[in-house]
Amino acid sequence: MTRIIADISVSLDGFVTGPDPSPDNGLGTGGEALHTWAFSDDPDDRRVLREATARSGAVVLGRRLFDVVDGPQGWDDTSGYGAGEVGKPAFVVVTSSPPESVRTTNLDWTFVTTGLPDAVTAARERAEAASSDSGKDLDVILMGGGATIGSALEAGLVDALTLHLAPVVLGAGTPLFTGAAPRTLVQRSVIPTSTATHLTYDVSPVIR
Repeated sequence: MTRIIADISVSLDGFVTGPDPSPDNGLGTGGEALHTWAFSDDPDDRRVLREATARSGAVVLGRRLFDVVDGPQGWDDTSGYGAGEVGKPAFVVVTSSPPESVRTTNLDWTFVTTGLPDAVTAARERAEAASSDSGKDLDVILMGGGATIGSALEAGLVDALTLHLAPVVLGAGTPLFTGAAPRTLVQRSVIPTSTATHLTYDVSPVIR
């Protein structure tokens, strides 16, 4: 069964970028430390990344994150989705208007202008089609940014939340949780490595 999984790296103080992120500085000042684990040689880090990339039937991201990964300093043939794994699932971008052009034309991009729920629905359809073609269960991955994942959690669109908790305090940046509704998470796995603690939770309904 296709699940909707939010998957993102976060600092100890709850930020998914450092201060002043921009298309040319996507993770903000000091934010590169959040993704040290993704380029680590630690075998557990490699396994977490490999398994997450392998289960990705479709990926949802917001427009700001798209502008970073499709920008001049973004993904290339050696480092794309899944870092060194360079996975190529279908990508669905939530945006108010499609870009005039796309640099990374080797990737499958769909631009949805009617909101996050419709983007998740489109991604689910792509993931289910990929599952049928491959003969294995594939998921929809919400990769960010923080506002997109926060909105998806608030809307009840997320089945599971995977956090890669980096041992860094950024002090400022883009927060993952801003005014989130009360919610209980059920912890499913904890994998500590030399560069991060990988946490996976099942997401319960909002507590009213």
